[in-house]
Amino acid sequence: MASQFPISGLRSVELIVPDIAAAVAFYTRSWGLHAVEVGAGVAYLRASGTDPYVVKLSGGPSAGIVSVTFRAAEDADLHQLRERMTKAGGSPIGEIEAIADHGGGTGFSVRDAAGRCYRVVQGDMPSEPVDAEGDRPDRLAHVNINTTDLERDIRFFEDGLGFKLTDRSKMMGFVRTNSDHHAIVLAIAPVDTLNHIAFNHDDWESVMKAAGRMCDGGFPIGWGPGRHGPGDNVFTYFVDPFGIVIEHTAEVLVVDDDYRVGGPEDWVWPPGRTDQWGIAPPKTEECKKAQLAIPFL
Repeated sequence: MASQFPISGLRSVELIVPDIAAAVAFYTRSWGLHAVEVGAGVAYLRASGTDPYVVKLSGGPSAGIVSVTFRAAEDADLHQLRERMTKAGGSPIGEIEAIADHGGGTGFSVRDAAGRCYRVVQGDMPSEPVDAEGDRPDRLAHVNINTTDLERDIRFFEDGLGFKLTDRSKMMGFVRTNSDHHAIVLAIAPVDTLNHIAFNHDDWESVMKAAGRMCDGGFPIGWGPGRHGPGDNVFTYFVDPFGIVIEHTAEVLVVDDDYRVGGPEDWVWPPGRTDQWGIAPPKTEECKKAQLAIPFL
């Protein structure tokens, strides 16, 4: 049995970086994205799938995240969705209007109780898929967000955006808006910042090849390779040149409404393990620090 969601999926993120040219070079050469529009003070990068872009880069004095963008279902009423998000504790920013970004469409923005900006877009122009070359991401997989109030933020996604809770671990809540086990992960933390951004691949071998390209470029693995518990996805984590944690991932669990929502007791590893396989070494200190450090702007 499958639910009908007002949000069809996660589309893109907007990041602030102090050097756009260096960021474009990194995300195209080492990470595996494609530049589709680069102008004065802004750049749009796409994956190999149909999203017009998955990362927007803007210039600023230090790294940060501006927004997370979701795509509304074709039949979703944007006015009703905006009102729903507002009633759930969000604060609207501006009006529902045409989106000036690459790909266009119509949409709106809302800030949650912690001040994070979520955008919703509908009717943006899809891109033709490009050759993934076996080691390039095809879309965003999920965004992991730190939260000082896990229950509050789970409620906002459930009541405001129509997401469903899929799993709870000791430190995290996983919510979905389609058949992927999760599109957003909420991690208990002392700050309401970005934890990391995950990019999806067709299979685990593509993840390994992409990780190898990063290692060849001089970027060490921050955590992994391994296979997560909730979501069952394969992972390798890295820290980009600006301190943003990014993940290559694949094989996220596909679920429907018959999936039993797990609790913390379902996700307990034997001593010394950090993943299902038991092969992932401990996360590096650099990675752990970076996972708390990127603010929403």
